[in-house]
Amino acid sequence: MSNKIPTRIYLTEDEMPKSWYNLRAVMKNKPDPMLHPGTLQPVTAEDLAPVFCKGVIEQELNETSLHIPIPEDIQDFYRAYRPSPLIRAYYLERALGTPAHIYYKFEGTNTSGSHKLNSAGPQAYYAKKEGLKSLTTETGAGQWGTAMAMACAFYGLELIVYMVKISSQQKPYRKALIEAYGANLIPSPSDTTESGKKILAKDPKTGGSLGCAISEAIETAVKTDKCRYVLGSVLNHVLLHQTVIGQEAQIALEKFGVTPDIIIGCAGGGSNLGGLIAPFMGDKIEGRNEIRFIAVEPASCPSFTRGRYAYDFGDTAQTTPLIRMQTLGSGYIPSPNHAGGLRYHGMNSTLTKLFHDGLLEARSAAQTEVFDAAIQFMKTEGILPAPESSHAIKAAIDEANECKKTGQKKVILFGLSGTGFFDMTAFQSYHEKTMTDQIPTDADLERGFATIPNIPQNVQ
Repeated sequence: MSNKIPTRIYLTEDEMPKSWYNLRAVMKNKPDPMLHPGTLQPVTAEDLAPVFCKGVIEQELNETSLHIPIPEDIQDFYRAYRPSPLIRAYYLERALGTPAHIYYKFEGTNTSGSHKLNSAGPQAYYAKKEGLKSLTTETGAGQWGTAMAMACAFYGLELIVYMVKISSQQKPYRKALIEAYGANLIPSPSDTTESGKKILAKDPKTGGSLGCAISEAIETAVKTDKCRYVLGSVLNHVLLHQTVIGQEAQIALEKFGVTPDIIIGCAGGGSNLGGLIAPFMGDKIEGRNEIRFIAVEPASCPSFTRGRYAYDFGDTAQTTPLIRMQTLGSGYIPSPNHAGGLRYHGMNSTLTKLFHDGLLEARSAAQTEVFDAAIQFMKTEGILPAPESSHAIKAAIDEANECKKTGQKKVILFGLSGTGFFDMTAFQSYHEKTMTDQIPTDADLERGFATIPNIPQNVQ
């Protein structure tokens, strides 16, 4: 391989992005604003202040600044584990016998095992700068909870993590790692909050959802002095922080004269996908490329492919602002799939808008097919992928196989958002053939849709 592009491409620390890329600034059609549920008017900074840190509120509402400087203290935090490598999947290409060139941006090289640290660090920084003492959050598979625990330990903040109950049962070592960093983990729904008690009263055996966990985390934050809520996906300031992924990938590819034809990311709430595609999508909007962008979600939680485009609450207790997004309804409880990080009922508003404007494709994948792809990738590339990331792997393999049929030599880039070392129960289930696909029926979806609020059409 001496005459080829290096297998692993690392940037120097000096080449790391010095600013976040605000995709909304170049979008001709902006995502619809968040609404106050009481007035149905766009939310203000004052509306969000009781829940979020001031620094991220400013970023959430900023639709005009293309480049938002990364504070030097956060750049120092990033240098502890960034830049992350861009890898050419030579071995997967050879196994597939495809003329396609496959690259992946690998975000699993830090202790949290995923991309989540890219936003956890900034959110903890802004909380510390504001003089807060503690934070609350939710987590699905545990990557975000781990990342936030790491960031809070770094900045000296207390943290309560509400983890989706079924995920906490499937991934006990995530709990151990989060607690090792000093955070307090509570399986959700719990009896520690009023919202949790209401959910349990309705369904004592529920495995929970991210919507449930968000409700509990927000309730605790607003009732606690010098405390705010942080989250790891869905909102636009989180997507903004994740754009270090796409910017690094773009710089690395440009150094070797490579232009992607297809970019693929897994999609739960959307921050990993959005962070990967942002600078490339901005160039597409401005007419500088013709890249296809593909979002891949689990068939068990299909907000893109089977959801509705509507204003909806971000949490099960319906306490958050209203977000216009692809949604399954805030009351939707997904099947207990192993991709715990892709269990949110809705999708980021920016990605939703891109989807409806025809700039972003979406597809869903059944769980067993996703693990087929994960095993093939693991055997060829030597990395154990997270179940979430494996959705992107499946689509990349599908596209590479299509290139094999047509003879086209396309360049495919996908996001390997994390590792699967805390997901061995899932891999064991796959190996023992006890894994099922858990695809919701139309009746299952209708129960979720029934929880979408009836907002007047002139507002939407």
